[in-house]
Amino acid sequence: MGLRDRGVEIKTPEQIASMRRAGLVVGETLELLRSHVRAGITTRELDAIAEDNIRSSGATPSFLGYHGFPGSICASVNDEVVHGIPGDRVLADGDVVSIDCGAIVDGWHGDAAITVAVGTVPAEVTELMRVTEEAMWRGIAAARLGGRVTDISHAVEKHVRSQGSYGILEDYTGHGIGSAMHQPPDVPNYGRAGRGPKLVRGLALAVEPMVTLGGKDVSTLEDDWTVVTDDGSRAAHFEHTFTLTEGGAWVLTALDGGEAALTALGVPFGGR
Repeated sequence: MGLRDRGVEIKTPEQIASMRRAGLVVGETLELLRSHVRAGITTRELDAIAEDNIRSSGATPSFLGYHGFPGSICASVNDEVVHGIPGDRVLADGDVVSIDCGAIVDGWHGDAAITVAVGTVPAEVTELMRVTEEAMWRGIAAARLGGRVTDISHAVEKHVRSQGSYGILEDYTGHGIGSAMHQPPDVPNYGRAGRGPKLVRGLALAVEPMVTLGGKDVSTLEDDWTVVTDDGSRAAHFEHTFTLTEGGAWVLTALDGGEAALTALGVPFGGR
């Protein structure tokens, strides 16, 4: 069975170019939000900043109205892992906030996330953020044309496990992305390499490790969106959208295309 038979969308170079434009809007919006994260700001205020920047950049928020979601970003604080609804919550010194953002340009999506410390956080939380972001990059760096989706999964898990005792969410995964925000195939953050669909040109994937200081078990709050750790432990979430070219990986939501991080890991950069 071919990729298209499995519902996997293969993009043309022109469509990937539109995804890069969307990805740049996402990357720029996240950097803007990073600069605004401080004690005293509400997650609703961050959401307003994001929506304004996305729309003023000629794009449309991916999240707003998605299955009824009421925000342009997800803002998940402390033990909230993903899908936090922006609202009246005031960020305080010592919090961490995971911000997930998506944008659409000409019908094509970009999707990325960062976790940001508010003021001074415990050393173990800083370490959690480092490990999670590095695991994302290790996953992207493991992708090769002709390889398999779980090459990414294995690289993510291997790095997290090598760094200490952390929980890796299993019920939530990365995903294919393109003319819709969530598409096949799923990209788990754990598992054996060499499995799943083949990695080919025109495939775009969002890699997004979700890692906790405690266990992997989570629950969804009564708002039907916010996912929290069952043990109350802090969580971190990082995400980028990438594709593969003949030259290597090209990270569509990174402002530099991922060149600095991929080069530091000793793998080819496939951007242009």
